[in-house]
Amino acid sequence: MIQRIQTVYLLIVTGLALASLFMPLAVVQSGDVFYAFDASGMSTMTAPVELVYPAWALMALTGIISLLALVTVFFYKKRILQIRFCIFNAILMIAFYGLFAFFVWKIATQSETFHFSVRLALSFPLIALIFDYLAIRNIGADEVLVRSLNRLR
Repeated sequence: MIQRIQTVYLLIVTGLALASLFMPLAVVQSGDVFYAFDASGMSTMTAPVELVYPAWALMALTGIISLLALVTVFFYKKRILQIRFCIFNAILMIAFYGLFAFFVWKIATQSETFHFSVRLALSFPLIALIFDYLAIRNIGADEVLVRSLNRLR
């Protein structure tokens, strides 16, 4: 299980999803006030940190992405199901960006002065999507190899 390269790819996807769950995705400036936007929502950056705009759906989606990538590792005997889980996980990663854009649009329409700067953690789902694609390719190669060996028997 661990000796397969797609297992390493899926563990990297899990790690990147967990990192994007806890790191700030963007910094929003509205007037003179700065807000940190992470997976749980938009919160103030001053000493008493309070959640101004909750985005629990984004947090739940990121947790599901991480959990699904980890669960996919353990389906190493069912390669077709593993490929389907990876494809579903890729769709969820694309949905992450759609949901993030929706929340930013919602916040931008509510404030008059709005400045938005992204952070490094916003690129983690995109990098995870690339590793998910690499895992799909390697799982498919394993399936082709197993089918060719079954043909020889």
